[in-house]
Parts: sequence; C-alpha cells; structure tokens
Amino acid sequence: MISDLRDYYSARAHEYDTVYAKPERQTDLREMERWLPAQLRGRRVLELACGTGYWTQFIVPVARHVVAIDAAREPLEIARKRIADDRATFLLGDAYHAPPGIGRFDAAFAGFWFSHVPYSRREEFLQTLNERLDASSPVVMLDNLYVAGSSTPIAERDGDGNTYQLRALGDGTVHRVLKNFPTEQELLSLVEGIGANAQFIRWQYYWGLIYLTPPPKAARIPPSASA
Repeated sequence: MISDLRDYYSARAHEYDTVYAKPERQTDLREMERWLPAQLRGRRVLELACGTGYWTQFIVPVARHVVAIDAAREPLEIARKRIADDRATFLLGDAYHAPPGIGRFDAAFAGFWFSHVPYSRREEFLQTLNERLDASSPVVMLDNLYVAGSSTPIAERDGDGNTYQLRALGDGTVHRVLKNFPTEQELLSLVEGIGANAQFIRWQYYWGLIYLTPPPKAARIPPSASA
C-alpha cells in the first residue's frame, strides 16, 4: 500500500478514465463538458494536474493556448497522444510550483486536483497559482462531491482533518489516497481574500468553483508639489 500521489497516478494511468464511465454520472459529465469551455474561451490557460488530458480535450478547441502540467509521466504520455494540437503543450511538473520559463497566463484550470491538496497547503497552492496569472483572470476548478453509494468510502481521517480512501487497482494493489471533500462554504471562504466574484456550482456528483484573480491595483497619484 502506498500513498504517494505521483506513484498512484502513474500506476493508475491506463485505467484512470474508467472513473468517467460510471452510468449514474453521465448527465453531470455532459453538462460539465459543455460548461467548462465557455469559462476559458480565447484564453491562455495554465492547467494543473492534467492527468490523461480528459478535461484538456474540451478546453483546447476554444482556448488560445493551453499549457498542461502533471507530475506523473505515464498519464501525461496518454494526454499527449489524446490531443495532437499545436494549441496544447504538455509538461512534466509540480502543481504547486509550475516549471520556470512558461510565462504568464490569463486563466487557470485544475480538474479533480484540489481534493488531493492537504489542508495545510491549500492557501499555498492558490497563492502560488495566482502569481502565475494576470489580474482579473478566471480560475476554474472541478472536483467530486461525496455521494454515498457512488464515491469510494472514507477509510481514515488524520489529525488535520484530511480524509483518505483505499483504492484498489486492476493489478491488485491497494493505495491509500488523500481525498478531501470541501464544502461550498469552505471553498468560498478560502478564496475570499485572494479572489473576486467567486461562484460555486453544484451538480449531483461534482462541484465547480470559478473566481477571478484580484483586479489591477489603482495607480497611486502622487500629491501635487503645490499641495
């Protein structure tokens, strides 16, 4: 049993997309696949923890460019094969610290990543992300709601409140995976000091959050010399 996310998603790469085949979730997924591109149209998008590129494929056709990053090599290779488009660049990198030299962006997306961020690193993650973005840029996140009977049960909770699931892969291995399920109020409170116009969207099995990075600071007008 291992809990390192990079190792887990490397091992899971070739069966990752089966999570999107659950029959009860299909209505939600079709709605999300229509909703997401409209939020990022015409923008230079930084996508964090892109995995196999499932969500990247819906962003690329409408974006100016997408730089998609993942820390695990195996799912990233699947993403590169899935999306053969000059508007997509796939890079190996850490979601907390994007590779240097990739420039600035006017939008960001993280799909099914925030639930893997421990409580102790949530503010760090969002603040570091904001530093990569222009003022008034949309930040979009999608992730899971906990739904009994559909979600993998919670197996453990640590002293900081983080929750963990035990996930079995096709090779028989079982992995202890950090998976948090933040509430709407948690998310809105978290971005209150670092963003504007936050909106929470609830589907039956998933949630979405969109907010804008802070607007440009007004230029300070120096006092008149005669004042």
